[in-house]
Amino acid sequence: MRKIAIVSFQGEMPCFVHALLNVWNYYERGYDSALIIEGASTKLLGQIANSPKGELWAKIKDAGLVKSVCKACAAQMGTLEEAEEQGLPIDAALSGHSDLEPFTKAGYEIILF
Repeated sequence: MRKIAIVSFQGEMPCFVHALLNVWNYYERGYDSALIIEGASTKLLGQIANSPKGELWAKIKDAGLVKSVCKACAAQMGTLEEAEEQGLPIDAALSGHSDLEPFTKAGYEIILF
């Protein structure tokens, strides 16, 4: 089974939505899929549930596709508490940031958004 990790960095909602659409598409097609939320995209954690793509976000969370939210970036963007309230996996393994190495070690292809 192919493995795909989508890493969302951008802080614009359209970019984040494209990351969501792609991770869900890979998942539905049978890929082992992961969503890693880094950088400015962490600021969208409080907005996505009430956006037009809120239903997609809920499906992605329910399927367990969110594998990592950067702790340092979420703290900087003011959404760390929101991420924790949503029960998202917080990662600070790389000097406070998400560590991508476990994903590449496990054979994931990394796609950046």
